[in-house]
Amino acid sequence: CWQPYVLDCWHKAGITRGSKVLDVGAGPGYATIDLADIVGGTGKVLAVERSHRFVKYLSDKLNQSVENYRQVALREMDLMLDEIEDENFDFSWCRWVNSFVSDSTILVEKVHRALRSGGKAIFHEYIHYGSWRFTPGSDLIQSFLKEVVQSWRDNGGEPDIAMKLPQQLVDQGFKINTIKPL
Repeated sequence: CWQPYVLDCWHKAGITRGSKVLDVGAGPGYATIDLADIVGGTGKVLAVERSHRFVKYLSDKLNQSVENYRQVALREMDLMLDEIEDENFDFSWCRWVNSFVSDSTILVEKVHRALRSGGKAIFHEYIHYGSWRFTPGSDLIQSFLKEVVQSWRDNGGEPDIAMKLPQQLVDQGFKINTIKPL
């Protein structure tokens, strides 16, 4: 489970009650809910997601929740085509999104613009997707892995984007505080 690593990362970055956080590529919203719980009613979370199915799922989940998630805004958008409307975020959170977009430099630029001066961007991305393994090894799994990687690349993505991401961040004007392989 990735949640303990993510919660520790957010804590070390300084996300706390009252923070304003951009959840980039929110998917079904698991991180969105965790972030909303952390920032509380005085904070804000903007979850942006391209998939209509994920947006609907998260919207339904938020509306059915016993918790009151008024601090969450949800926007269906394509990060390569659409602009992030709300700016001045304290933090951005982006996990496993840069691997799928056609141009990660565009995404890094949009995240940079969305942050306030001194805001922090947090990325969790693949550095070597091909290292994904089962034990004992399996030719079928290796074949599947090659197909996944090729499919991402055929659609403009880059499964090993974390190899390029630090330089893209520096080129955009970010200062890198921590890089930690997980």
